[in-house]
Amino acid sequence: MGTVEKTLKCPVCQDFFTDPVTLPCGHDFCLTCIQAVWETDGPNEGPFFCPECQVFLPSDLNLEKNTSLQTKVMDFTTNRPSTAELQTTTPSRATKSSSTIHCDHCIQTPSVAIRTCLTCDASLCQAHALLHQQRSALRDHTVVEVTGDPLSLKCREHRDELKLFCMEERVPVCCLCVLVGVHKNHKASQLHEACTDFKSMLETTMNQLLKRRGEAEHAIKDLESLYTQTVKSAADFRERVSDKYSRIRVVLDGDERLMMQIIDAEETYMTEWLEAQRGIMEAQIKEIDSLRASSKSLLQETNHLRFLQQITAQNLCDPVDLAPIQKVDKHLCDPEKLRTVERLVDDLSVALSQHFPRMWSYLSSPALDSNTAHPKLEISQDRKQVYWRQQPVTEAVSPQPYDSQFSVLAQESFTTGQHYWEVIVQEKPYWLIGVTAGPVEKKDGPSQRSTSLGVNNTSWCIYHGDGQYLACHDTQEKQLSVEKRVRKLGILANLQKGELSFYDADSMTLLHSFRVQCTEPLYPMLNPCIDVNGLNRQPLTLFLIKDPWNCEHKWG
Repeated sequence: MGTVEKTLKCPVCQDFFTDPVTLPCGHDFCLTCIQAVWETDGPNEGPFFCPECQVFLPSDLNLEKNTSLQTKVMDFTTNRPSTAELQTTTPSRATKSSSTIHCDHCIQTPSVAIRTCLTCDASLCQAHALLHQQRSALRDHTVVEVTGDPLSLKCREHRDELKLFCMEERVPVCCLCVLVGVHKNHKASQLHEACTDFKSMLETTMNQLLKRRGEAEHAIKDLESLYTQTVKSAADFRERVSDKYSRIRVVLDGDERLMMQIIDAEETYMTEWLEAQRGIMEAQIKEIDSLRASSKSLLQETNHLRFLQQITAQNLCDPVDLAPIQKVDKHLCDPEKLRTVERLVDDLSVALSQHFPRMWSYLSSPALDSNTAHPKLEISQDRKQVYWRQQPVTEAVSPQPYDSQFSVLAQESFTTGQHYWEVIVQEKPYWLIGVTAGPVEKKDGPSQRSTSLGVNNTSWCIYHGDGQYLACHDTQEKQLSVEKRVRKLGILANLQKGELSFYDADSMTLLHSFRVQCTEPLYPMLNPCIDVNGLNRQPLTLFLIKDPWNCEHKWG
C-alpha cells in the first residue's frame, strides 16, 4: 500500500474514508466506524476515546465532516484502476482478500478482523478489540487470535469455552463437562497448568531424546570402530592363519622331499648293486664260453703231438676248478626301507587325521520352510533368517521353553550320516533352537510338520532366556553352566553314534549332548521367541560358508 493511499483509509475498517471525521487528537475515522466503536449514534453519550492513541475525549464532542479529506478520497478513488483490472493484475491479492475474516460489529463498512471473542462468538477488528480491553464489562471475555471457526474452540456439547483439560482422557473440556458431563469426577486442570506440565514434560523428553541421540551417535561411532576393528582383525587372522598353513606346508613339503629322496637313493643303491652283480655273472659266462671254445677246438685236433702240446700250453691237463655260480638272494632287494618310509608317512597321516576333518567341514546351511512358519514369523527372501513379524508386545510377558509354537522348520531333513549347522543368535535375550522328528501333520490348510519343540520325546533343543541356558527334551529341563554368552550355536547330529550335540560355535565348546534314537526324519527347527518391548526383534540367522571343502556332504 502506498503512503498516499494509506492516509486515505480508515484505521478501523481499513477501507477508504466514508464521511470522514477528525477527532481533536488529529486522527481521522469514518463517521459510522467511530460511532460503531463508541456504540452510539450521536454525541453527548460519552466518555469517548480515540481508538488510535487512546486519548479520552470530551463528552460534548461534536463530530464534523472533514470535507477536504473526503475530496481527496474521491479524487484518488476516481483515478485508481478498476476492480476488474486489479483482479487481472493482482490475482494473488484478490484471492487473499476473498478468505479475509471481517469484523462482526462493523455493519455498514466491513473491517478486517484481527481477533475473535469466544464469549461473544464474534470476530473483532482492531477498534472493537481495543473496546474489549477498555470496557470493564468486556474485559473478562476470552479474546484469541482471529479464527473462522470459533466453535472449534468451544465444547461441542455445551457450547461453553474449553477452559479445562481432562487429565484422564487427555482432551480439553469445558466446566460443564467436569461438573455434569461425561468427564464428571475426572481429574482436570486449568489449560495453562496443563500446558505448563506438558511443556515441562516435553522439555524433559527433548532432553532425554537429545541425550539418547548422543548415546546413539556414540553407539554408531563404536559400531564403526568395531566394524573397522573386525575387518582388520579378520585380515590379521587371515594373514596369520595363512602363514601358519604355509609353514605347515613347508614342513610337509620338506618331509615329502626327504622321503622321496630316501626312496630315490634306495632305488639308486639297489639298481647299482644289481648292475654290478649282473657284470660279474656276465664275466663268468664269458670265461665259461672261452673255455668251452678252447676245449671244443682241442677235441677236433687229430694230431696227437699237436693236441698234447696245445692242452699243455693252455693248462688244461687238469680238470677246470670253476667257482660255483651263486644264486641270486632275493631278500637282498627286499624294499624294507621303502616300507619304513611308507609307515612313517602313515604315522603322519594318522597323527593329522586325529584333527581332520574339522567339524566345520561338515557345515551346511539348510533353507527354512516358510510353509511351516508360525503366522507371526517372517522368513527372509534367502530363507536363512527368521524374524518376529508383529509389533512388540507391550504387556510384561516372559517367554518360556514351551512357547514352541512360534517356530519354523528347515526344508531339509536327514536320517543318516553326520550333519552340522550353526545359528547366529548374537545378543538376542530369548531363543529356542533344536531338532524335531516326526511325520508331516496334514491339516485343513497346507501340510505342516510338528512344531512342539522340546515338549515331546522326539524333539531336543537348547533354550536361552535372559542369560540362562536350558537343555530341553520330553518336557524335561536341565540348566547348563555356560561361562561365556553364546553368539553362535552349533548343532552336530551324528546319527551313526546316535548323538545330538550343541556347541558354542565360536570356541567349539560342548554345551550339551543328547542320546538320540529315532528312525523318523529329523528337521532342524528355529524359534526366535516373541518380541518383548522391542528387545527381542533380532533375527535368528543360519550361518553359511560358500564353499565347504567336504563337498560330498549331502542332506537327506
